[in-house]
Amino acid sequence: MRVLSDGIYYACGLTLAGLALSYFLNPWAGVPLYVLALYCLYFFRDPDRTPPAGNVIVAPADGKVVSVRQLPSGETRVSIFLNIFNVHVNRTPIPGKITDIFYRKGKFLVASHEAASSENEQNTLVVEGQGTRVVCRQIAGLIARRIVCYKHAGDVLAPGERIGYIKFGSRVDVLFGSEWDAGVKVGDKVAAGTSILAIPRLKQEAA
Repeated sequence: MRVLSDGIYYACGLTLAGLALSYFLNPWAGVPLYVLALYCLYFFRDPDRTPPAGNVIVAPADGKVVSVRQLPSGETRVSIFLNIFNVHVNRTPIPGKITDIFYRKGKFLVASHEAASSENEQNTLVVEGQGTRVVCRQIAGLIARRIVCYKHAGDVLAPGERIGYIKFGSRVDVLFGSEWDAGVKVGDKVAAGTSILAIPRLKQEAA
């Protein structure tokens, strides 16, 4: 399993600091830093994922569904909360072209709270493909203070492709139109790039 470069840098720094403490104080003084170094490698893990076949919206993040809400615009918003033990690499909910990306500064409220969707610092990607438009929003949380996005407007994304990550606890929202029906409920656990969030409404009705 690969590890993001940030995780390697943090782990190396903590290990060196631990070695210094062990050398200058006592052999056990560096143990807490060694543990933190191992945690950084675990937190910044980046496993490969195989997206499901078909015309579906997949989860852009690992975590727990904390909200499935119908918005006044007619869109559905699914919100996923990532705790400090989840994989934090984010993936595109649909394959297609990024037509817009915009970043907005904001607060650092607890990411599981509803207000985080509108008030927290966030980075929004608009993806168009398969005859639809889906919004994916990376949202910082109380601990998460850095949003990383690999992509730019105009990039074409493959199914389940990596788009970035958020450091430590965070939230990812997905917004989609009335042509989709949500396939998850509050409390469900999902995995980025593999769990299905929504399916086309016509196909569901035909079934």
